[in-house]
Amino acid sequence: MKFSALKLHPTLLRGVEDLKFERPTPIQSQAIPPALKGRDLLACAVTGSGKTAAFLLPILHELTDKPRGTTRALVIAPTRELALQIVDDLNALARHTGIKGAPVYGGVKMGAQQKAFRQGVDIIVATPGRLLDHFQYGYAKLSGLEYLVLDEADRMLDMGFLPDIRRVLKHIPKPKQTFFFSATMPPPIETLARGILRNPAKIALQRRAAPAEGVIQAVYPVPASLKKKLLVELFTRGHMEDALVFTRTKHRANQLTKVLNRNGISAERIHGNRSQAQRTKALAGFKAGKFRVLVATDIAARGIDVEALGHVVNFDIPGLPEDYIHRVGRTARAELTGEAFTLVTPEDEVTLRRIERTIGSKINRVLLENFSYEVARETAASSTSDRRNGNRTGSDNRQSQKQGNRSRRGGGNREATTGAGRSRNQRRRRGRR
Repeated sequence: MKFSALKLHPTLLRGVEDLKFERPTPIQSQAIPPALKGRDLLACAVTGSGKTAAFLLPILHELTDKPRGTTRALVIAPTRELALQIVDDLNALARHTGIKGAPVYGGVKMGAQQKAFRQGVDIIVATPGRLLDHFQYGYAKLSGLEYLVLDEADRMLDMGFLPDIRRVLKHIPKPKQTFFFSATMPPPIETLARGILRNPAKIALQRRAAPAEGVIQAVYPVPASLKKKLLVELFTRGHMEDALVFTRTKHRANQLTKVLNRNGISAERIHGNRSQAQRTKALAGFKAGKFRVLVATDIAARGIDVEALGHVVNFDIPGLPEDYIHRVGRTARAELTGEAFTLVTPEDEVTLRRIERTIGSKINRVLLENFSYEVARETAASSTSDRRNGNRTGSDNRQSQKQGNRSRRGGGNREATTGAGRSRNQRRRRGRR
């Protein structure tokens, strides 16, 4: 099927042609026709399937011949990165229509966003929290709203936004059409969908939640002490040219970025402690090829869209199977192919098996040829021995203290005790990290 068969407005087809889209993806070919007939949509589709265009094109089709100056569509997204990406896609598709979109998200001043509300920009793409901030003021009534989209609804559930979504729904008029998109459909999301959709067209591209077909998955078993070294080797040996690398924490993202740069692999990071300007600059630099690696925490997992991204790496395995699906969905987008590597320590095996049960297949295990995995075992054994010896030494010191007199406890032994306590505190802190 070609896009022309979907009977979209000619000006939209020009935008599609400019973007070199040759044919609709499965979610687009199944979602656009019922949407053009005025039906609500309930779509369960994997990340990277082309779902953004699946809800934008029907809305743009309806708005093309309507007068400007009224906000007629609202798209709600879980993260600012995703909101910005949706606006970018919207402006690209609508380049010949005169339709404009504006992002509304936290972390920046409200002035420009307030202006968008007051001027009646055609489509607002917003995160729930910042949207509620604006709803405190009269300029944000959205009285002309006709179309509502909830994108990445399951992610909003994961991030605790469901109460905010319900509050948003109370503030806006009942839309003419509602499009509900989610990569997975847990029970709370099904309940929310039933409450806001009217006889929706239901689109489920697959029964089981799983990465897109074009994603080639691999697991690299590795001791925790060698994860950074293994990742550097994968780059230096040419197994990856560029990659989006996910870590569990912001601190680890900072550390890993430094290690990569020290080894001549240009890298930048993006996480919640970075300002919006820093995050935008890092993402733009990665897209432009200035950095080979973008290190990110899960906050960015739903908002990063890089054309023809070849590799995604789970430096830390995600705790939830759904997060794994969304992470690896950053590659192999729109029916392209890509590779997803996950570095797995022995302690991660239980989580890995849970992911494999969810996606319904066992992921191929790979050992990097001529990479010394034994070093870590020797180091670990030595480290364990040192810890045991250290514990014995600490015990001897404590026994010596008990036997000493008060003046001795007040002198050199106090220093030894303080040092032992500091070591224990350091070990606790390391464990928390």
